[in-house]
Amino acid sequence: MRRHRTAAGILLAVGTLLAGALSATAASAAPAPSPTPTVFKQQHTKGYWTAERMRSATPLDVLRVTPGSVKAPKPGGKETLVAPTAASSTAVGPMAFPQAGGPWTGGGAVVKTSGRVFFTFQGRTASCSGDSVTSQNSSTVITAGHCVKYQGSWHTNWVFVPGYNNGQAPYGQWSATKTFSTTQWVASEDINYDVGAAVVAPLGGKTLAATVGGQGLSFNGGYNKPMYAFGFPAASPYDGTKLIYCSGNSSKDFLFSQDHSLGCNMTGGSSGGPWFTSFSETTGTGLQASVNSFGYVFLPNRMFGPYFGNDAKSVYDKAQVS
Repeated sequence: MRRHRTAAGILLAVGTLLAGALSATAASAAPAPSPTPTVFKQQHTKGYWTAERMRSATPLDVLRVTPGSVKAPKPGGKETLVAPTAASSTAVGPMAFPQAGGPWTGGGAVVKTSGRVFFTFQGRTASCSGDSVTSQNSSTVITAGHCVKYQGSWHTNWVFVPGYNNGQAPYGQWSATKTFSTTQWVASEDINYDVGAAVVAPLGGKTLAATVGGQGLSFNGGYNKPMYAFGFPAASPYDGTKLIYCSGNSSKDFLFSQDHSLGCNMTGGSSGGPWFTSFSETTGTGLQASVNSFGYVFLPNRMFGPYFGNDAKSVYDKAQVS
């Protein structure tokens, strides 16, 4: 067996996997007993993300590694729920459930809170997805760990474009001042802790959540629940121009990671997009409980996302007060 991961724009066996050329040693690294999120002060080139550069940003190449014995994190800790931040929006639902991958035409808050993430990775332009969430600073974006750091280096020129539309940024480009990930991802790019966050600077005197709203969150919420996953896949058959979603009853990965599992055909570029529980098609709001992260090369049309436990909550807590 071979494990398949993709980064930045990568995800799933189809092309969006976890950014993780993890070695067997790295994959089996034991989690730190008291995780402390790691932070990177962002660097930017003013005016870098033109419409053409955003259109031409592509997912990173698909990566394959031979899996070692992957230690799954043991869920534990008190369940914590964070309510969504309201923003003006109109939803039309209902949408198909289950859905293996299709354009989201239901409207609602999710069309504003979800967006594309653009960054420079080892001299290349690349893209992921992300989501605006409720936070103390009203300026926090949740994404995948490999969408902020990969192969030992932190991404630069990191911006979040909510409601991205074919090179256009209807709600602006939000530049990160800091990006964060779990200690385990920073140390060894451990697939089980592929969670990242960014704090973005105000734009036009307003915060991100005041402009587009913010989704809620769920930590230590358990497994086997109806889930909706969103993202902007940019690898064939998708082109990065539309918000795509998958929905269905999630399960626990029984193979290696024991993370969340969902039937979904999204491809590269959707990494970091949000997974919601308690999602309302009427309002387009929910509680984010994971992100698009990785897939197995031998198991197509199946996506996996990290469990939002204490480590993910530590990243969120650090970001929302920065």
